[in-house]
Amino acid sequence: MSKTLRELLHSEMELEDTPKPEPETETVNGSSAVDGDLTEQELKSAEEAFSCNCKDISVDEATAVDALEELQNELTSMNLDTPDKSSTTTPEKPSADFITIEASRFTEESKEKEDSASLDGEGSSGSLMKEILESSQSEETVKPEKGKKTVRLQSSDSVLPDNVTLQPKATALKPCPSVGTNLEGFDAALRSTVGGPQANGESGGASMMEEAWEILKKSYVYFKGKPVGTFAAMDPNAEALNYNQVFVRDFVPTALACLMRIPPETEIVKNFLLKTLHLQGWEKRIDNFTLGEGVMPASFKVLFDSHQHKETLVADFGGSAIGRVAPVDSGFWWIIILSSYTKCTRDYTLSELPEVQRGMKLILNLCLSDGFDTFPTLLCADGCSMIDRRMGIYGYPIEIQALFYFALRCARQMLKPERDGKELIERIDKRITALSFHIQKYYWLDFTQLNNIYRYKTEEYSHTAVNKFNVIPDSIPDWVFDFMPLRGGFFIGNVSPARMDFRWFLVGNCIAILSSLATPAQATAIMDLIEERWDDLIGEMPLKISYPALQGHEWRIVTGFDPKNTRWSYHNGGSWPVLLWLLTAASIKIGRPQIAKRAIELVEQRLSKDGWPEYYDGKTGRYVGKQARKYQTWSIAGYLVAKLMVENPSNLLMISLEEDKKISKPRLTRAASF
Repeated sequence: MSKTLRELLHSEMELEDTPKPEPETETVNGSSAVDGDLTEQELKSAEEAFSCNCKDISVDEATAVDALEELQNELTSMNLDTPDKSSTTTPEKPSADFITIEASRFTEESKEKEDSASLDGEGSSGSLMKEILESSQSEETVKPEKGKKTVRLQSSDSVLPDNVTLQPKATALKPCPSVGTNLEGFDAALRSTVGGPQANGESGGASMMEEAWEILKKSYVYFKGKPVGTFAAMDPNAEALNYNQVFVRDFVPTALACLMRIPPETEIVKNFLLKTLHLQGWEKRIDNFTLGEGVMPASFKVLFDSHQHKETLVADFGGSAIGRVAPVDSGFWWIIILSSYTKCTRDYTLSELPEVQRGMKLILNLCLSDGFDTFPTLLCADGCSMIDRRMGIYGYPIEIQALFYFALRCARQMLKPERDGKELIERIDKRITALSFHIQKYYWLDFTQLNNIYRYKTEEYSHTAVNKFNVIPDSIPDWVFDFMPLRGGFFIGNVSPARMDFRWFLVGNCIAILSSLATPAQATAIMDLIEERWDDLIGEMPLKISYPALQGHEWRIVTGFDPKNTRWSYHNGGSWPVLLWLLTAASIKIGRPQIAKRAIELVEQRLSKDGWPEYYDGKTGRYVGKQARKYQTWSIAGYLVAKLMVENPSNLLMISLEEDKKISKPRLTRAASF
């Protein structure tokens, strides 16, 4: 275009109330461009239309002003598509200036929207990126006039990162903290998100897992520079009490998560096993009474002695617990973790150490000792397990019996026959057979068995008695008849003389499945019951530790007015997210992973948003527990184990035992409803 047009680009004359004729334009690649060589006829027509209102401006100037405004409007409406490079006329210079300003604006906006930027190449941002790159690769230098506030485009480095190519899907983005630093994985996650709601849910689950691992790492407890366990909880807004200690039962899901991770983190598990084994050798005294030699601690903590300038361990064997009850489940869980560690590492050197062999023998001798019991089950007090307060489980609770059976089978695989090991293995075999018969026959309840108990006769004597425990049929609570479906069954909470605790306890039933204490038919029936009574046992937040809740006069008598175990709270019908890993493992073993996935989806909706609480209250688990600690470690680890097993079902082998064909099955005389 002529020199007059170039000077007109930055003219400061105001054009108020001036009719603006529309010059003829030519469309090039979807954008309007003004022809630089205007004919004389076009100039004369423009002059006649324009001279009546603006005599001081020449025809070339008026036409150029309209042409430039039309160019900018067309560029904006057409999403700033690149003009044809073959056009070398002067009006392309203002277009480059305009692209330069838009490029700087695009750079600023992209920094604010990096985490949500789309990688679709058909969008306007992708077209603008390509246009900026093409402009920057040309040899011409864009020189904006003085007085205009613009950003000079020197090279592609001044606008885009180094790794950007001409392909829009390779847009450089800052990694999201919850996803990680792998941009390729982030790119794939975005593409899968577009695919449908299932992919979106998976992306959210991955983000939640990253958060869970980060919090779990912060809970590690170190002794002399080595990790030896995890804190029970790290709630900054609640009193520590004993939540700043390492609990044996709490560490179980953490140990499994570390073993299932790729690559496995075995050091913390090995250190934990050795350190608790060392604590087992301490003298265990409560007041003036000495505990059994094989008792494992319920928890321990690391203290720093400022006088001696060294770290010391302080263990609790029940002397500081609620009710001063020693933990029965700690020793069993220790053997189970040792078995999982051996399966994961395939390293038998730890389990074959003389100290480790002796530790297992002490635990087993304590449980297999002869006494006055006529049952193969283990007599326990209230508060000896995960339910560590008075909840009416005194006697032979199903949780302890299932763990006892599980530990016996694990120890049977790891014990060496040297010295007294052979004799102990024989005692284990006899106990396993008797225990499995007793649990499968007397603890099992389904519709058929409930109907049989309902018609029991009392005061029966001799070996031919059907009602061997003299259970009064009128003692069956009313809720059982409504709760028991036609399809399904479960192991009840307790069996002892003249008493059957018909409550549902999840830990005992799931452990019975994992240890193969339950027969295949019984294991299937347990999962049937969970599906049939999903609203009662799972609800809105998985999942119930026990069902139903004790209320009214029964609550006052059984719990002793316990203010923490009020109805549908804590152990009394509360919902515990940590139990998710047990449900997941049991459902995968039975071949029903959809049950686990359904429960995990419920957990992912709230658990992280609520701050990873210890438990939930309410009949459906809707409310965060009134005294629940936030950032509870085993709630976090339980979720991780469940996800790791669903993603890789082979992880189940670390915590599951197959059915032992050598164990004789009980001769059940009643018909099964499944």
